[in-house]
Amino acid sequence: MNRTTSFLLAAGLAALAGCASYDTRLTSSSTKYLGQDGSIISRSSESTLSDKNSYWDGEGVAGAPSIIIDLSDQTASFYRGSKLVGVSAISSGREGFGTPVGSYKILQKEPDHASNLYGDYVDAAGVVLVRNVDVKKDPAPPGGVFRGAPMPFFMRLSNAGVGMHQGFLPGVPDSHGCIRMPEKMVKIYFANISVGSPVRVVN
Repeated sequence: MNRTTSFLLAAGLAALAGCASYDTRLTSSSTKYLGQDGSIISRSSESTLSDKNSYWDGEGVAGAPSIIIDLSDQTASFYRGSKLVGVSAISSGREGFGTPVGSYKILQKEPDHASNLYGDYVDAAGVVLVRNVDVKKDPAPPGGVFRGAPMPFFMRLSNAGVGMHQGFLPGVPDSHGCIRMPEKMVKIYFANISVGSPVRVVN
């Protein structure tokens, strides 16, 4: 297999991540992904990709906060009034779970949020019995209880469960519809945005 074919295969596999029955290689720390700039990345190198595509320059800048999420560019731009003060790399919803475009407001901020739809089935001791389940489709095994996937620094945009939160960025749209952000940037955005602040999602 040549290098170009390997790149395309890695990108294709990344786009499939998130399904309850997907190949476990898609969550393995050794799986390689094709970054937006053509580089090969892994979970261990994610911070490098995020740092190259993200910055914050909003300290001391006045103005009402707002965010524009660009699905084509896979970025979330933070504004104070009309001044752009920050940009974060993101990973939005993959095919079949696309992040809906439109105008929203921050409805809720929760630093320790967990998904009520996606996660793992665990036993009473917390040992994982079945990974990466969808509670609407995957029945619990005997003795299993659902443990939602962590979504730290959750900023809810809709009652349908879409929001921004900390998560893995493989360099392509990869989520169930939420907007994943790197830890460094999501903490900054979380601290600087307010409930009621406008967020616009565009293609």
